[in-house]
Amino acid sequence: MIMKNRIKLFVIAMFVITATAAASGSAFAAAKTFLSIATGGTSGTYYPIGGAIAQAVSKGTNIQATAETSNASVANVNLVATKDIEVAFVQNDITFWAYTGKVMFKSPLRNLRAIAALYPEHVQVITAKNSNIATMDDLKGKRVGVGAPGSGVEGDVRAILQVAGLKYSDMRTDFLDFGATTSRFKDNQIDAGFVVAGFPTASVMDLATTKDISLIDFTPDFMEKLTKEFPYFINSKIPANTYRGVDKDITTPAVMAILVTHDEIPDDVIYEFTKAMFTNIADIHAAHAKSKEITLKTALDGLTVPLHPGAAKFYKEQGIKVD
Repeated sequence: MIMKNRIKLFVIAMFVITATAAASGSAFAAAKTFLSIATGGTSGTYYPIGGAIAQAVSKGTNIQATAETSNASVANVNLVATKDIEVAFVQNDITFWAYTGKVMFKSPLRNLRAIAALYPEHVQVITAKNSNIATMDDLKGKRVGVGAPGSGVEGDVRAILQVAGLKYSDMRTDFLDFGATTSRFKDNQIDAGFVVAGFPTASVMDLATTKDISLIDFTPDFMEKLTKEFPYFINSKIPANTYRGVDKDITTPAVMAILVTHDEIPDDVIYEFTKAMFTNIADIHAAHAKSKEITLKTALDGLTVPLHPGAAKFYKEQGIKVD
C-alpha cells in the first residue's frame, strides 16, 4: 500500500513538472548559458556600462551574463584569448596589438573576435591648475602618472610620448590606475596623470569636486602627427564643462572601446547576445552618459579584429553591410 502511494505521488509530481515546463516555454529543456563580461575598475566607465549590458543581455534570453571587475584592456584581451572569460571590454588599439603580436604582446592572439564597437575613449591628461602644465613639453621634470604597468593606458602613453619626443626618463613617472591617479592628485603627490576612458569618468569627476584641475589641449599639428603615426587614434574633443573648472572644449586623442570574444563561443550564443544587447539598448543608454553613444549605426566602427560570425549574422539581418 505504501509502495503504491509512493508510485502514485511520483506520477503526480512528474505530471506537475511536465506541465510547468510546458507552461513556461520548456524552461527545463532550455539550459542557461552563463557568460562573464570582463570590464575594468569600479572607478572607470567599463564597469557601469558592462553591468548594464549584462542586464540587457540577460533580459528575456537563455543567457545569464555577469559583469566582472578586472584590470581592463590588456588583462581582458589575455583573459579572452586564453578562454578564461567569454566577453570583454577592450580598446581597439590593444586588440590591434594583440591580434598582430606587437607592443606588449610577444605573439599574435589570432582567436580574438569582435562583437561590437561601443564608444570613443578619450585620452585625458589631467593636470593640477597650479602646476603650469599646458602642453606635452611641460611634462618634463614633472611627477606624472602614466597608467598601470602594461595597461592599455600605458600603451597609449608610450605612443603619445613617442610623437612628443619624450621618454619616461624626462619626467618622474608613476605607474597608476585610474583610482590611484586621482588619489595621488588629492594628496598632491603628482602633477599630471593620464586616464583613457569615456567621459565623464567617475574618478575624474570626483577629483574635480575637491581640486582645481585642467586638461592638456593638444594642438592640431600634434594630432595630425599622432593619427598618422598611429591610425587607431582619432582626433576628438571633450566638451567644455564636462568637468568642473574646465570651461572650454579640449582637443584630445581617442580610441574606440569594443566588445570582444573568442572564436570558440558558439555562433548562436553571440547572435543572441548581440541581438539582446541592441534590442534593449534603451536600458543601456540609461546607465551612463557615455553609453548613449552605443548605436547600431556605429557598431562596426574602428574594429581591429575579425567580427564573430554570430554578431555578423545579426548585423546582416539589420541591413548593415558586413565585410
